[in-house]
Amino acid sequence: MKHLASAPVRRLVDAAALIASRLADADPIAAATGLDDEGLLELLGEVSDARKALEVIASATSAEVARRSARELGYAGLAQRKGHRNVTSLVQNITGQSKGDVFRSLRTGEELRDAAATPTPDADEPSEPRVPRWSVLLREALTEGRISSTQFQAIRTGLGEPPTERYPDLDPDFLPEAWARAVEILLHEASALSVEDLRNAARIARDRLDPVGVTLRFEERFVARSYRTWVDEHGQHHARISYDDDAAAWVNTILSSALRPRRGPRFVDADATDNERAGAGGEDERTNEQLQYDTLMAILRAGANVDPAQAFGDRQPGVRIIVEESAMDDPTQRGSMGVVGVGHLEDGGQAIPGGLVEKYLCDAGSTTARFDAFGRPLDLGRERRLFTAKQRIVIAARDGGCVWPSCSAPVSWCEFHHIDHWSEDHGRTDVDDGVPLCRNCHMRLHNQGWRITRTRDPETQHDTYWLHPPPDPDTGEIAEPVMLQSKSPRRFEAA
Repeated sequence: MKHLASAPVRRLVDAAALIASRLADADPIAAATGLDDEGLLELLGEVSDARKALEVIASATSAEVARRSARELGYAGLAQRKGHRNVTSLVQNITGQSKGDVFRSLRTGEELRDAAATPTPDADEPSEPRVPRWSVLLREALTEGRISSTQFQAIRTGLGEPPTERYPDLDPDFLPEAWARAVEILLHEASALSVEDLRNAARIARDRLDPVGVTLRFEERFVARSYRTWVDEHGQHHARISYDDDAAAWVNTILSSALRPRRGPRFVDADATDNERAGAGGEDERTNEQLQYDTLMAILRAGANVDPAQAFGDRQPGVRIIVEESAMDDPTQRGSMGVVGVGHLEDGGQAIPGGLVEKYLCDAGSTTARFDAFGRPLDLGRERRLFTAKQRIVIAARDGGCVWPSCSAPVSWCEFHHIDHWSEDHGRTDVDDGVPLCRNCHMRLHNQGWRITRTRDPETQHDTYWLHPPPDPDTGEIAEPVMLQSKSPRRFEAA
């Protein structure tokens, strides 16, 4: 681990030298204003590199301060000697960070310190390595600057540790190695995902590999459900809700239906200008938060008599769950089949325990979507111009949401794009040649000249989709295509 410890220092020195040469002792604001687009983005990247290196050093330093301020040291501890109640107060006072930032920094530093202090077993020692490969991969990515401290904690807290004790019949190496493969996928996706989406992806990977834990965590959140109201000093009524997973899925699909783009999206914040609101929603000046509130109040008032078409347009909200055939103990017997694995919400991919899946199967039934031996949904040809409802279901199961790299729009917000244009390229309405894109990304693709292509590996028969940017308007240069990643839970291994 010694080489990892020195990597942040080298990166910090290199990044600081590049920043200093680019700014040339000028005022940072003035210097940034004078840069061209590429220079501006390069400067931002160099600042990010320096910040990531500083985060590692700050985490290691904070963890050492915590060690010297341990409770058992009493008044002799560093924090107490400096007049602080605990290490969090001391670090906050020095760094100006929030309490949450300090906690994350301390956790990161403690993990790095524990790894550095763990001896590497001798080559002839029969015992397993003390530091598992998945943990080494994460720590190397952090210390080498490929992820930030916040991204490290998002993966670490979302994924947790392999619960090998829950599965005594499994090979003891299976879960740790599966965890390592999940970490490799998450590290590859980290640059294109927000921290929130990265944490959610890590949870999905964990739930795919720990179906027993899905039920345990579901029950914990169910017990923690609550509804609390209060009135502030101005007479404004407030409410705070802690949802269980089933209720959250139900409410989210209702609100998603009210906000989805075909209904007239309002991509404006609460502090948007009148012009921004008018451009986004016509005469409806409600913010997204107000629209969600009004939707819930309308449902509560109307109850069972609400007109779904009036409230939600052409798609009545409903919770759609994807369950793989391997999760069923007898998928051929509809009257007696049981769910032994877990399901996943079509929007977002969160895991649902088998018992709840069975409840939905009983209430609403199911639609079968077939994939071939290579994981590809089946085709329909060119007889239809638009993708059918069943085709959309299997495309959704394959891709999990808008495939644009930086977009996190759920499938219910997506349109289905022919990668070979129907009229221009005589494209086929086959699921292999259809990808989900939210309306915003779909319009960007057509209006700015982006293209999506598909290649098929001749040996594995696996399909890969590529996003090709348009030529640079100034230089005419064409950047390398970007490989599109599935956002479906199926991209992670299942236990």
